[in-house]
Amino acid sequence: MNPVVGLDVAKGESQVQAFLDQSKPYGNSFSMKHIKEELDHFFDFLNEIEEVTGQMPMVILESTGHYHTPVIQYLEEQGILYILLNPIISYQAKKTSLRKVKT
Repeated sequence: MNPVVGLDVAKGESQVQAFLDQSKPYGNSFSMKHIKEELDHFFDFLNEIEEVTGQMPMVILESTGHYHTPVIQYLEEQGILYILLNPIISYQAKKTSLRKVKT
C-alpha cells in the first residue's frame, strides 16, 4: 500500500482526504483549521493511517501563497514527508490527456 493524504489548503483551514492506495479513499474528508489543536488532531489521523497500513502516509498539497506556511511548518516539526506542488504545474497536468488523439 502507498498511503497518501491530500490537502486542499485555503485561508485559515484545509480540506483533508486520505487514500490507502490508488482510488481507495480512507474515511471521509474533513476540514481542519490551521491551529495547533487541529494540527495535532491531523497528526493523530496520520498515525492512525500508519497503524492500518504499516507505513506513514505522504502528505501532498498545493502551494497557496502564504496560506500553507503553518501546515508546512508543523509537518516539518513532526518529521512528516510532504510534497508541495506548484499550482501552475498541477493545472497543466489536469489539462493533459493520457489517451492518444485520433487524427
